[in-house]
Amino acid sequence: MSDIEANRLSSRVSRYARVGAGVGTTAARIAGARLFGEGDTAREGQLLAATLGSLKGPLMKVAQMLATIPDIIPAEWATEFVKLQAHAPPMGRVFVKRRMAAELGPDWQARFSSFDFEPAHAASLGQVHRAIGPDGRPLAVKLQYPDMASAVEADLGQLNVLFSLVGRLRPQIDTRNLRAEIADRLREELDYARELKHMRLYRAMLADEAAIRVPEPVEDLSTGRLLSMGWLEGRGLLAFKSAEQHVRDHLAEVMFRAWWKPFCRYGIIHGDPHLGNYAAYDVDGRPAGINLLDFGCIRVFPPDFVAGVIEHYRGHLNGDRARIEAAYAAWGFRGLTPEMIDTLDIWAKFLYGPLIDDRKRRLAEGVTTAQFGRREAAQVADGLSRHGTVTPPAEFLFMDRAAIGLGAVFLHLDAELNFHRLFEEFIEGFDRDALAARQAEMLADAGFEVRPA
Repeated sequence: MSDIEANRLSSRVSRYARVGAGVGTTAARIAGARLFGEGDTAREGQLLAATLGSLKGPLMKVAQMLATIPDIIPAEWATEFVKLQAHAPPMGRVFVKRRMAAELGPDWQARFSSFDFEPAHAASLGQVHRAIGPDGRPLAVKLQYPDMASAVEADLGQLNVLFSLVGRLRPQIDTRNLRAEIADRLREELDYARELKHMRLYRAMLADEAAIRVPEPVEDLSTGRLLSMGWLEGRGLLAFKSAEQHVRDHLAEVMFRAWWKPFCRYGIIHGDPHLGNYAAYDVDGRPAGINLLDFGCIRVFPPDFVAGVIEHYRGHLNGDRARIEAAYAAWGFRGLTPEMIDTLDIWAKFLYGPLIDDRKRRLAEGVTTAQFGRREAAQVADGLSRHGTVTPPAEFLFMDRAAIGLGAVFLHLDAELNFHRLFEEFIEGFDRDALAARQAEMLADAGFEVRPA
């Protein structure tokens, strides 16, 4: 075994022991309290959040992910998990030099006109530095922290402990598919070469959307753990909460187009709806559009899944029960009773409500971002506890995440849109085979290996 391999193994073992001890101890405390009838979901959420927050790293990112998925965890847990901050202590100058040399070689600084060692942003898996390329172009350089692969594998090893707790509170939902989906997507986020392809993909899919900007990757300054791209100036969307209504509506419409056009036309969606992953940019001092900034978590859906979503929507639009039932079958649900379908449709009606209503409206009235979807999720959980266990398809994990994340943006902006007409524009003339062909072409052009749909 080489010294590097030994160090990585040691790092993984150390991380596994630390995470295992933290999560295991907290899980035991929660299980013990419940055994003696002293369970308190609010207190449990606080305990888990405190444990995961102290551990930092990938497992905290998983907790943030769970907080945005309806039905999976109690609302009291989600309230605490969503407060977690994924920011890690930034790497110092010496560490940055070592990491950059490991990725681009000892003469790496000669490949930039300038490089700012102070990170512009530090997150859970890496940090971003401002730089100037040899051609004078401003760049964002995303550098992964050392040994993140070991940390991810160590933390994924503790998912079973976390989900065993979830299973005790939500026995009506089989989470095996979701567990595997979380692990797959988290591993993908470590692959910056893959993220570079995602950027190419989004630049192509949204090329005719003038108000949406996607950074241009710089391939000769990128590796599997380093990603360089053009720097895009912008301001966080929360800076526009008090802007004029037409400004807020415009930004919300651009966000809607950025998320749902790729899904409806190509079966692809951005699965990380965090406010830090987009910003508004100005032209002549006025907000003109949206910058999409992070492409680590992209989900490609089978064409049949997309067809099921559109059929399900049309079933609710037209009151067609047969279409609704066929959509559940197409998604892979088995053995659903009419009562179970009615229960699952509580969530569907919540999501489709604004899309079905052909008028300009707010997404929801009198609802905060923290409350958005929680009542409906609780109703679904309660209904399934009486009617039977379901195994959600893996694809639903990031569909629901995107829907909740996008909805939170609309609520923050207090936007008024005709969501129905926007959605109908994207699905007009929908054809499953045409989508499959477009998807395959886009993926191949971006550099992905494409298998027959």
